[in-house]
Amino acid sequence: MRRADDVETVRSAERALMARLPEGALMQRAAAGLAAACAELLGKVYGARVTVLAGSGDNGGDALYAGARLARRGAGVTALLLSPDRAHPGGLAALRAAGATVLDAGHDTAPSALARADLVLDGIVGIGGRGGLRPRAAELMTHVRGLVVAVDLPSGVDADTGEVHGDAVRADATVTFGTYKPGLLIDPARDHAGALRLVDIGLDLPPDGAVAEALQYADVAALLPEPTGESDKYRRGVVGVVAGSARYPGAAVLAVAGALHGGAGAVRYVGPAADAVLARFPETLVSAGPPAKAGRVQSWVIGPGLGDDTSGLADVLASDVPVLIDADGLRLADRATVRSRTAPTVLTPHAGEAAALLGVDRAEVEARRLFSVRKLAAAYDATVLLKGSTTLIATPEPGAPVRVNPTGTAWLATAGSGDVLSGLTGSLLAAGLGALDAASVGAHLHGLAARHAAQGAPVSAQDVAHALPAAWQDVRR
Repeated sequence: MRRADDVETVRSAERALMARLPEGALMQRAAAGLAAACAELLGKVYGARVTVLAGSGDNGGDALYAGARLARRGAGVTALLLSPDRAHPGGLAALRAAGATVLDAGHDTAPSALARADLVLDGIVGIGGRGGLRPRAAELMTHVRGLVVAVDLPSGVDADTGEVHGDAVRADATVTFGTYKPGLLIDPARDHAGALRLVDIGLDLPPDGAVAEALQYADVAALLPEPTGESDKYRRGVVGVVAGSARYPGAAVLAVAGALHGGAGAVRYVGPAADAVLARFPETLVSAGPPAKAGRVQSWVIGPGLGDDTSGLADVLASDVPVLIDADGLRLADRATVRSRTAPTVLTPHAGEAAALLGVDRAEVEARRLFSVRKLAAAYDATVLLKGSTTLIATPEPGAPVRVNPTGTAWLATAGSGDVLSGLTGSLLAAGLGALDAASVGAHLHGLAARHAAQGAPVSAQDVAHALPAAWQDVRR
């Protein structure tokens, strides 16, 4: 499990560790890991041109010490100081001793030093920075042509929230220390971070203090339901799907596809698209409705392609099994009714739907994804899966870490892919996973299936559904 901690937690752990170590030892650990990562990216250090953009404070110090290590290995290193009078004295001395060139960032040759560099180290602002880049730093970054490696966090992004207020560095890679920071996992800041590398510097972090966490293959594999010799279709989980309409029958087909390919023992379909569903999936158990009379289920999925049909909504929300609400169901469901449910509820909005539920502009949700998903979970007393390039899953429990899923691909932005995700997650709920785990595993498999299906080319929602078994096998392996 990847974990991400806020600045206060990181600072506290650093202080406790520094109290036990010789002075400067912690910074040397960070600089050694940073220099090693840069060396790997360069391939050949000797003769490479490296430019260090160093601000004041410890972040600049990490960059300067790393630059000194690269200089001692034969790189031609130039340091541009944005605050010469406040540059880290130890790092500056080490860099000069290694034979590097040190210049004020305002020097006439600064733009050319950046333009001809094979690698630029972004040590402008550390994790405590707030707001975007200052104008001079932003102008300097326009001259960069080589690889950009951010030190701990791309300068200009918010470490705790993933928000970006103004100009920010766009890194090819970020080398972070001790633990991931939420801004490295959550968009829009995630888009600035590039490839991530975590350097272990020995921080002792509280076990329950994470702001965000991301499942890895082993975590997902441990949660995947697996039938036993005693299993039958009912023990494996039966998903009820209320979806589709005369105008949108395909939404029902895709939701059922996600459920069947997601491990459900059986799917009960209730709605007007029964003929379309049976033509594609004859194993589906169809019912004329209402949902309360459709037969036993272990979870319900409601919403995809419903239009304005509310006929089954009351039955589903009154049930005592987990319910996933998506698409039109989000618009039609009453907040008070959702909050009054005793069984788990999962909402799966994209940014536009989340904005409508919160009464704000879509741009605000996209700019403040962590804040928005938490607010929506609290408002509906439900688990919320906020779709996006990095999907966020939040529970209404105050202080609980938000799950982040990075497995998707931009090719997932295609009609119907959310319907597949709803059916898949509904099948995991029916198999007995809790709301948080079902939504997290569903998002992980869904994104992975899209990667399998796409292989760098356009995909349809049906392609994603068909690739779910391959994603499942990939995780198992």
